[in-house]
Amino acid sequence: MVETTLFVALDTSKNALDVALAEPLPGGEVRFWGTIANQPAALDRLVKQLQKGGRRLEFCYEAGPCGFGIYRRLNAKPGVSCQVAAPSMIPRRPGDRVKTNRRDAKTLVKLFRAEELTWSWVPDEAHEAMRDLIRARSTAVQSLTRCRQHIRSFLLRQEIRYAGKPWTKKHRVWLGRLEFAAPAHRLMFGEMLGELDQGQARVARLEDHIRELVPTWSLAWLVDAVQALRGYRLIAAVSLVAEIGDPRRFESPRDLMSYLGMVPSEHSTGDKVRRGKLTKTGNRRARKILVEAAWPYARPIKTAAAHPSEAVRMIADKARHRLGRRYRALLARGKIANVAIVAVARESIGFIWAIAHAAAPGATSGQPGEHRHRSALAKVGAGARSSHG
Repeated sequence: MVETTLFVALDTSKNALDVALAEPLPGGEVRFWGTIANQPAALDRLVKQLQKGGRRLEFCYEAGPCGFGIYRRLNAKPGVSCQVAAPSMIPRRPGDRVKTNRRDAKTLVKLFRAEELTWSWVPDEAHEAMRDLIRARSTAVQSLTRCRQHIRSFLLRQEIRYAGKPWTKKHRVWLGRLEFAAPAHRLMFGEMLGELDQGQARVARLEDHIRELVPTWSLAWLVDAVQALRGYRLIAAVSLVAEIGDPRRFESPRDLMSYLGMVPSEHSTGDKVRRGKLTKTGNRRARKILVEAAWPYARPIKTAAAHPSEAVRMIADKARHRLGRRYRALLARGKIANVAIVAVARESIGFIWAIAHAAAPGATSGQPGEHRHRSALAKVGAGARSSHG
């Protein structure tokens, strides 16, 4: 008996899953199957019902707040596979003004069957847990920044200024000694200082948790290797690795740059070639880390961080000189500093990709590792040239 495939799309929400089915091409029927509860037992019953006759099931759904539990549950079943579609890459009809869960499910299954969807990378459960911890720290830092801004704005309205460097221990002591005539101001400022202290303590606790857990993580070797580059200490390195995963899954640095939205947009037609700003279609958190870590290249070159792998040290040393020259050359061409730093950040992606290949377990010992890292550096140059047009 020939095994046939049934394409299934799920439109997910907090309480329900809308299910659409599509028979294989050519001429396969597309229909809305119905709505089920967003619960494991209901999903199991759906699979059992659709598998009657021995059909293979191909599921898909959009990435969203429901996470990857459905993906993992379905892929654990025999005869079933599941993919998670990237929402920003789903084709949309500009003239379509009607949106319902039913229509979304049917549209998704048509695109799935036609192979018009782009799949999201799904981390394993341990990686997702580490990423959640990193993002919790990022949220805590944002809250702390807002708290500091509120304090700064309040003091500015009261015409109170601090002459030294802000947010140091000395500055905190100075804040605690401030007095205000209005009782409402005294109470409010006390609450703000309490929030400041709590925010700083929370960030410190989360960073301690990260330092404790990173050595047991499967990508600890990559976190350690990335710190050989300028601009990357532990928190920045683990944050970047948590967002992009293992760069070795990309065939070239150019693919990784495109995945992160760090390649120029383009609108060319006929003989006209028009390139614009960065696409910014990828992971915004990873882009922010890359740009922040690129700023040290605007300063004089320092000695590269030590690393036990000679291949990693060679790549980091080449990055120090090449990215510094790149920044200065762009400034000499009249580019503003922010634009030059973004270009440096884009090119640094290639070095991160090369370091991942050179530092991978079993890749840095002997001649094979040396050959691999030289090949990776060659692809870095090719990817950088193509990304700069």
